[in-house]
Parts: sequence; C-alpha cells; structure tokens
Amino acid sequence: MTRFGIADAEIARLVSTVRPDAPPDQDAADHAFARAAWSLLAEPGDRAAGVLITALGADDALESLLREESPESLARRLDPAGAADRTRLTKELGDGCSRWRPRLRSGDVVQALVAAAASRTRLLLPDDAHWPDGVDDLGVHAPIALWMRGVDHALHGLKRSIALVGARAASLYGEQIASDTASGLADRGLTIVSGAAYGIDGMAHRSALASGGLTVAFLAGGVDRFYPAGHDDLLSRIATVGAVISELPCGSQPTKWRFLQRNRLIAASSQATVVLEAGWRSGSLNTAGHAAALGRPLGAVPGPITSVTSAGCHRLIRDYDAVCVTSVEEMLELLPDADPTASGPAASGGSTTGAPAAGAAGAAGRAGAEPTSDELRVLDALSSRTSRSVDEIARRSGLAVAVVVGVLGTLDLDERALPRGSGWIRRR
Repeated sequence: MTRFGIADAEIARLVSTVRPDAPPDQDAADHAFARAAWSLLAEPGDRAAGVLITALGADDALESLLREESPESLARRLDPAGAADRTRLTKELGDGCSRWRPRLRSGDVVQALVAAAASRTRLLLPDDAHWPDGVDDLGVHAPIALWMRGVDHALHGLKRSIALVGARAASLYGEQIASDTASGLADRGLTIVSGAAYGIDGMAHRSALASGGLTVAFLAGGVDRFYPAGHDDLLSRIATVGAVISELPCGSQPTKWRFLQRNRLIAASSQATVVLEAGWRSGSLNTAGHAAALGRPLGAVPGPITSVTSAGCHRLIRDYDAVCVTSVEEMLELLPDADPTASGPAASGGSTTGAPAAGAAGAAGRAGAEPTSDELRVLDALSSRTSRSVDEIARRSGLAVAVVVGVLGTLDLDERALPRGSGWIRRR
C-alpha cells in the first residue's frame, strides 16, 4: 500500500531513523509520519490544525486533506450533533485547508525526515514518555510534534524547571544577573529553559552548563541548522548534555512569527518564567505574556530606574502583577510546592493562530509589533531582492492565497511591499 504517494515500507524505514525506540508496527509508523507531515503543513500554534487533529487524529486529518474533503463535510464529522457554531467551524476549517494545501508535498516531508536522520534528530510525539507535559496546557495550540537533539533526562528535568529570558542587547548588569541566577538555580537542581538567543538567553544556558546543570533550548527553526549561527558551539554542547527542541521540522527557517510562537513553548514547558532584563518592547515580554495566560508564575528582576534595558521588567511588575524577584531563593518561591531551602544535586549528563493571550500577554505581546500577525507572516515570506509569486508567498507564510492577496494590497498601500514583474518584493 501507499500513503501520500509513498510505499508503507518506505514510510516505516524513514520513521525508524527518527524514532529508533518506537514500536516497529506499520500503524505506529503511519501515525508518526502523519504528525511529521502536519508539523510541516501547519505553522506553529495553528488552532484549526489543532482542532482537526484532536478530533480526527493526525492520520485521518491528513487523509482528509489529501482527498480534498470539503470544509462542510469536515465540520459535520467534527460536530455531528451540531452543538457548535457550524458556520464558524466550517469557515475556520476552510481557511485552514487553504493554508495547508499549498504545502501538501510528500517530497518535503521525506526531505525533512532525511535531514533529521542526518543530524541525529529525533521525532517526539504527545504519547511518548519523554514528551514535555507542560506544552499540553496550550490545548489546541499545542505542538503537533517536537523535533529534538539531546538526551532524554533533560526532558525529564522540565518537571522542575524555570525559564530565564531577557533582552538580546543585554547590559553588563543583565548578563551578571543571568550568570548568577542560572548557576544558582542549576546548583539547586533546576533545569534552565530559554531560547538560545544572544544576550540573556545565551548567558543563562552557558552558566547552567558551567555549573554542571541541565538546560533546554527551544528554537524557532529546524534543529539541524542552529540559530543564531554565533551560538553554534553553545547549542552543540547543549545538544550533547541537554536538549535542543523545535516544533518545526529540519530545514525550516526561523522567522519573526515563529520566534513569537516559540516563546509559548518556553513558557508552557517550564514551571515558572523569570524575565531578567528587558526593554519596554523586548520580545521576552511576549514570553512573559504566554506564561501569564497559562497561569504560570511570572517573576521579573528590577534594575536601575534610569536603565532603558530594565523598563520592560518594571512594566511587568507595575502593570501586570509579575512578582519582583531579587535572588535565587525568591525565584524558587515561584515554583509550585517550592521549598526555598531545598537543594538538589546538580544534574549531569553524558515561541488567528498562536496561544491565547490575556493580561500581560495581550499588552506585552502587542507593544513591540506594529504589523498584524498575517502581515508579519507575509513580510517574513517576502524577499527584498527576489520577486516571489503569490502562490510561493502563500506556501512560505502558511496563509491562504486569498489572505495573501489581501495582505499584499495593504502592504502595497503602506509601501512595505512592491509588485515586481509577476510577483512581489519587500521594500528595503
């Protein structure tokens, strides 16, 4: 038999390269292949994909897309009793199908699996023992699958973890706080979670490693090509003794939209989030917003009142009920059932799609981004040098062609995108 134009035996072989410890039966291989395919078809946090997969399962959902089942039929299957708003559900599924079908190419899935195997990347599924349970709190916005390079006990370490985030353009004060905090928490057995960016993130990872602790990095692109490139050595070390994780398949490029969606995984996978240093519009406030929306404890470290690099932390404390924390002990108090005096041995080893935002999430997330989410995705898909067709922009952005056409019209009026030949370019 074939699936997605690929023989069952080949699917089983491809899946075995990224799930060597999984059951060797065909049903398990088909399910893993479907999840891998959906991680490529849908952008991170796609609600419609989450609704469809939750209701039908990844296998049936993929088959329905392949046979071009109508949105009306899908809506009837998802809600046979008519308890939901059928018109709204049909539209949501129709919009989703329009986003996913331009990406429906079996060769891309095969290429992602081959690249994963070449980089020793594993595919994690929600039923796996090592799956980080915290991300399930995202509901229909939870990741469909996760791609990981690292060791299993780093994932178990997420059960007792703190996310340390902050500005890329960190001050000496911020870097010192990050270093002292990460090492202190690691010495007490906490796993340090962050996004591997320059500045605060990188310092937190380095200090955790220097203390012999565990650290987990979530990326906004495929884990086969580390980003930022300047942290290649750091991420390689994390992948050896900790874990580097993404919900995007190998070969995927990071974009502004994907960074924002990556932040929700940092917040959801951790027991608490602490913003160490952040400007008024720092992207780390987006992570803080996701933590608040999920009901996770949120802390912020104050800085000098004259420092613009701490303005975001002061904003979180004053306006969004973040707890003011000034020591490792106070950060430990954020954890559920925390005992600030407890000290465990340091572990050793051999980012409408997206999560809901409320309170701090809404204000902090919107403050730094003028474009709408659709505009941001289209701008990410455009090139300032090479003209790209509407169909290509739709495939790269994960948006329906009709939506892309409308967004391009707005960007043209604002002179942020320009038509060139038969396509479009981004204005420099």
